[in-house]
Parts: sequence; C-alpha cells; structure tokens
Amino acid sequence: MNPPERIDRAGYLRLVRGQTRGTAAALGRSALAVASIGYGAVVRARNWGYDLGLLRTNRAAVPVVSVGNLTLGGTGKTPMVEWVARRLRAQELRVAILSRGYGQKAGLNDEGRVLEDNLPDVPHLQGADRTALAQTAVEQLESQILVLDDGFQHRRLARDLDIVLLDALEPFGLGKLFPRGLLREPVSSLKRAGVVVLSRADLVDAATRAGLRQTTERHAGPLRWAEARHAPLDLVDGTGAVQPLEILRDRTVAAFCGLGNPEGFRRTLASLSGTTVAFRVFPDHHAYSAHDVHDIERWAGESRADLVLTTQKDLVKIRVERFATAPLFALRIGLEILSGGDVLAGAIAAAAKDAPPAPT
Repeated sequence: MNPPERIDRAGYLRLVRGQTRGTAAALGRSALAVASIGYGAVVRARNWGYDLGLLRTNRAAVPVVSVGNLTLGGTGKTPMVEWVARRLRAQELRVAILSRGYGQKAGLNDEGRVLEDNLPDVPHLQGADRTALAQTAVEQLESQILVLDDGFQHRRLARDLDIVLLDALEPFGLGKLFPRGLLREPVSSLKRAGVVVLSRADLVDAATRAGLRQTTERHAGPLRWAEARHAPLDLVDGTGAVQPLEILRDRTVAAFCGLGNPEGFRRTLASLSGTTVAFRVFPDHHAYSAHDVHDIERWAGESRADLVLTTQKDLVKIRVERFATAPLFALRIGLEILSGGDVLAGAIAAAAKDAPPAPT
C-alpha cells in the first residue's frame, strides 16, 4: 500500500525519519507506531490467508513475472520492469505489462508513460483489477507472458516468478512497518521471492552489500540474489531527441525530480561529469502545474546553470522542450546487472518456458 495522497509526503518522511523534532513530533511518531501494530496484524492475516488457501488466487492463462518491492517509495522497479520485458521480447514472446497505475485518475501514469516511450512494442494496461487486465491481455492482445509491475503485495493474481527489489540506499524501510516506517510488509516476507535484486548496488561498498544480504537472509532464509545498478544511458528532450551523456562534460546543471527516493538520482548525477549547482525535490508522482513549470524555470535561471536535468518520469508530465535560459533534458536510465545475472536469467527462463505458442 501507499500513504494516502492527501498526506504531505515530504512532511511524513521527515516525521518518520526523526528529522522533525519536538514534543508534537514525538507524539506523532508514537501514534504512528501504534497504528503500525494494527497494520502489521492485517498484513500478516492477509498473507496467512493466501498461504493457507483461504483467500482466492486467480491464475492467468499465461505465465506471470512479478516485479515488486518491500517498501514505500522508489527502488527502481520501472527500469527492472523494462529490463525483464526487453529480455522476454528478445525471446520473441508477446509481452504485456500490467500495473495498478498509482497516482493517475485516467490513462497511463508517469511510470507507465516512460515504459510506453521506451517499449513501444509492449502494451501496458493499468487498472485496479489486475486479474481482469490479465484476461484482457491474453484474450484481446494475445499476450504469451505478462509482467506484473509492483506486484509483490498483489497476491490475488498468481505469478510464476516474484522478482523483489531492495534499494541499497534504504533497503528495509527504517526497519518499521507503515505507517511508523516504510515497510509494506515484514522482511521475512521475502521467503516468497524467487529472486531478490539489490538495486543501486554500485552506490554502496562491497562490505555494505554483503551485510545487507546477511541481514536479509537472517530474516527470510537463503535467497537467490542478484545485484544491479541504474546506469545512465543518454539524455532525451521533450521532443524525444536523444543526446549523448558527453554533453554534460564541463557543464553546470540544475536538477529536479519527483521520486520516491531522490537520493539515488542525486548520486547518479554526482557520478557524471557535470557540476550540479542546484537540486530540487518534489513529491513522488508530483503532477506539475503551469505554476510549477514557471517556478522551475525561474529557479533554474537564478542558478545560472548551463542546462536543466530531470528524470523521464518527470519529463513525461512536463513535455517542455527548453526553458528560456537553458535546455531541459531527462536522464534516461537503464538497468545493468552487476552480479547474479545467471541466477536472474535462469529464473526468468524457467517462468517463460510454459508460455503458449505464438498465435498464428
């Protein structure tokens, strides 16, 4: 689940991370801790219901590969979904992506529009009833295999493989269940995972990565494990034109984003040659208004940056080609497997082996 949209997400994160001080904040965290007890009881009861067969699971007519996570916020699911879909398409399978479409009243949400841009030959269906979406994908689109986006907690649709991402920068959601922390369910739930992928693994050292795996397996037992990074690919503007990363060399950059984990974007920028002179964060899934766009243009102009950078997820909601003072680009990201690639590839191949023949 996600925090209700009416909650100020930035304020909520400051509160649960202990950055907001004072008596009122302490009382607020205590109240959230009490609420998390009830939330945890509901999550455990629901999981037990599915584990014991008391709650119904619907199986699609074709294999399903789920990509999900344990925590609220961004762990890099969208690049992982794209990577899986590309791998399946390379096997000449007809693939469809299914997702809830969080943060969108109609049409594709920001993540869906990024996937649509990057995977024009893969249909993407969004809606609350993913069992019905699966049926539509099979019966109307003749899909041979489905990729379920953000599906680890969506147990009503059976899956042949669960790929679960842990963000190396914040893997365990402050170690507490929502709403006191950012865990959607206990770490022990990773026992259900087919493969655990540590994302942004390049942003921590080898000892930290080993420690994260040890901690995870202490809660969930032995796991099939892979590690990946979000690799900058190129820059794209509002028209879809692509520029190489080399244009950042010796340039100053003003960057903004609306992500669940903006720190990952910030650190990725630091690894490039451009100097970031200003950095601005909006809430995850932020719907940019005309006022926001004008305010960003003013802010970027005051920074005197040579160019403005954002993410694809943000650019698809702005579609501005350039600002008055500087061009606007999105940094396009691709998933790169650092280790455990054979483990991940083998798990995907095993799930895909039962895909039906291509329609004639």
